[in-house]
Amino acid sequence: MSFMYNPFPFDDPRPVNRPELSEKTINAVVSGGTPAVIRKLAAELLPKAQHSNVIVAFDGYTATDWKLALNLLARECRAAGVEFESVDQNAACFKSGDEIDAMIDPLLVWDTKEDPTLLYGKIYKGGYEGMLDERKTAAFETEVKEKRPGKGKIVAVYGYGCLIPRFRELYDVKCFFDITPKTSILRIRKGEYANIGKNRPDLVNRVIRRCYYCDFEMSVCSRRELLRTGALDWYFLTDDPDNIRMMPFWAFADICAQLVKYPFRAKPCYLEGVWGGSYMKKLRKLPDTMRNCAWVFDFIPMEVSVVVEAGKEKLDISFCTFVCREGDNLMGHDCVEKFHGYFPVRFNYDDSWHSTGNMSIQCHSGSEYNREHYGEFGRQDESYYVCVTGHDAKTFIGFNDDADIPQFFRDIEAADTEHKPCDYMKYVNYEESKPGLQVMLPAGTIHSSGRNQVILEIGSLTIGSYTYKMYDYLRLDFDGRQRPIHTRLGELNVAQHRRSSVIRDPESPDYIVQKPREAASGEGWREMILGENEQLYFSLRRLEFGQTCPQDTCGDRFHVLALVDGDKVRVRSASHPERSFEMEYLDIVCVPADMGEYVIENLGKEPVMVHKTMLRDGYQDVVL
Repeated sequence: MSFMYNPFPFDDPRPVNRPELSEKTINAVVSGGTPAVIRKLAAELLPKAQHSNVIVAFDGYTATDWKLALNLLARECRAAGVEFESVDQNAACFKSGDEIDAMIDPLLVWDTKEDPTLLYGKIYKGGYEGMLDERKTAAFETEVKEKRPGKGKIVAVYGYGCLIPRFRELYDVKCFFDITPKTSILRIRKGEYANIGKNRPDLVNRVIRRCYYCDFEMSVCSRRELLRTGALDWYFLTDDPDNIRMMPFWAFADICAQLVKYPFRAKPCYLEGVWGGSYMKKLRKLPDTMRNCAWVFDFIPMEVSVVVEAGKEKLDISFCTFVCREGDNLMGHDCVEKFHGYFPVRFNYDDSWHSTGNMSIQCHSGSEYNREHYGEFGRQDESYYVCVTGHDAKTFIGFNDDADIPQFFRDIEAADTEHKPCDYMKYVNYEESKPGLQVMLPAGTIHSSGRNQVILEIGSLTIGSYTYKMYDYLRLDFDGRQRPIHTRLGELNVAQHRRSSVIRDPESPDYIVQKPREAASGEGWREMILGENEQLYFSLRRLEFGQTCPQDTCGDRFHVLALVDGDKVRVRSASHPERSFEMEYLDIVCVPADMGEYVIENLGKEPVMVHKTMLRDGYQDVVL
């Protein structure tokens, strides 16, 4: 599911992956504009209609729009003298809007004292099956079956979940219209999508919240089952309504199978924010129309996509779709089992370089709270690696040893309700930021990235954004309103015992500001452990070398690399050197678990440093 509220509408052209694809696969991709693609689909369907009626299903990811495709298919049928009929499966089968509201609304938080932004809720687990009205669904199944006898007709059944296992035997041809998470959110923000059970879109934040806890959840689970079982005939990429691409499912599966043999990069999403900076905007040559760049969702699995070059076409594929097809080869089987098929680590940059201030003072929730209140199965852990700093940069983590925490809670409550500033530095510990500083942030740790730096943030798989802002400097949002504070949720979840002396104590289980230690070395290179803690299932490391650095995924543990110092490196397979990716400064590249031995080559003149994240030994036993 996606929880990205407001991505900037910009497609970074640089992150393109170029796996070697067969001519057969390349030629199987149908492009040339939506009319040409639907003409090709019609050419596949019309000959079958000469012998019997053809029933084709169109399913898709949340915010898919089938209207243009259906209209074009109807036009092709009319030109060929073949009757065409379309059936809206959702209208035919789903419960009424009031009945669906009665199922979903109780799962959502409506108390603005607890959740002032009405952001949170509990995940709906019933799937599309739970949306069905049994009486209406039985009538729909009978109606579709009755359309099968005869010839000279094409019937298109469309709707979210129309390809769930219950309905699958009804269809002769099965199609899935996929879109990337960013496109889904942008369509929602433009008012192009109403939640399932709604006739019209609600307020944007309410639509997105209900999507996260219901619509996205159903769509992700249904798509995962379709992709894993290979139940599809045709797969469509539909981000651009005027230029959709179509391919037989075997061709899409082959594209994924070839991509997972390579180191690869995802296409980032860029977001503005009130504390946003200018460093990444300049580095990545982002549009001048961006006010700033607060977040770079460089490799947040539920938010990004992967662009694959197939001949002359660049195919933008949801990263989660790729994970569904190649989970074992990408992550390793144990990882797939442990994390329910989700890619378990997320990566983004927080940019406050030359900004107006710090990120909010905040904390995140833990396992028990997430399970009980949100229906999630994981805790929200994070970590910060300092990449770039300016004058007086600080990273806030933990409480000061002498902090009067009850008074802190009174002060932040007064800041929220009476608009009184809080002397937060009296309470919150900080580290002087410098490039290379690594801190770990287990769930509950109070923390913030201060102004004038760029942070590589690495976090656990918790898919929602359970960030409780405890103090935000009486700051206004872009619309001139004071930003809401989650005082109560912060107080319930903050770890009061994590104080400055504890977090630096090697004998403490909360030793989370650690001194680097060497893990391995060889001629001209060494690997340093920057942070490992039993509460976090990932290991944070840095590779320091001049020319080359050998690495090994051992066939069962993916690596994620960020070039944090240096101009350019090449990451390549040791046994197949052509399987490579060249990464530039602050690029993030994933090395699939199945790659085994690989080499990082310095393509610049100065020594380089590459941040490396991997699952740590014993991750299988960590309580999520």
